[in-house]
Amino acid sequence: MPAKGDAFDFRLYVVYVWTAHRMTFEELRFRAEGYLTWACGVLREQAVELARRHEPHRSHELEQALNAHLSGQRWPRQGTAPSFTAQVRVSPDERVRERLRPYWEDRIKLECDHELQKVRARQADDLTRRWCAVLQNLEGDPLTMHAARLTGEQFAEVFRRYVAERRETVPELVDLLREAVRGHNDLNMGPSEYTQAWDAALRAYERQHGLVERG
Repeated sequence: MPAKGDAFDFRLYVVYVWTAHRMTFEELRFRAEGYLTWACGVLREQAVELARRHEPHRSHELEQALNAHLSGQRWPRQGTAPSFTAQVRVSPDERVRERLRPYWEDRIKLECDHELQKVRARQADDLTRRWCAVLQNLEGDPLTMHAARLTGEQFAEVFRRYVAERRETVPELVDLLREAVRGHNDLNMGPSEYTQAWDAALRAYERQHGLVERG
């Protein structure tokens, strides 16, 4: 079948289904073989206009449109002669297939790379969450600083740096909280509700990080 522009063709692979009443299988097969040239002409007549509306690389769209058009139709429509229905599969011109091959190779590679990156991102996210939980647990237990060394020198060094950096930020935050408490004493007329809230936060933070004895 000629495609749009008549420069390329579609190739149609047709399945005919023949039916008849009060006829043996051998007779039906014999008569269907005799009608086959006529059936091919009927199908060509049904398909040629649709094919010319589709671009050469749109074979799948033509296949869907043509099967939708043929659905429910039967030839001949009247009489007692054997009748047939048809389904088609459409493939593009071999020259079009060669032109499409690099496009699909690139697309397949891009999609595979994209899926691989998604897998790596999920694994990295899961690993980050797990290490975060491990580090938080290790930091909260003073005995685990020594236990961390059992996992390897590299991990022990990374963990030591992590804990040291976290501890360096604690005094700075405590000083900030203390400054906030001193700066909101309502002109020495007694602590306000705002100051009391900051003071409570400061004391809780100091107890959490061992800067004062727990009450």
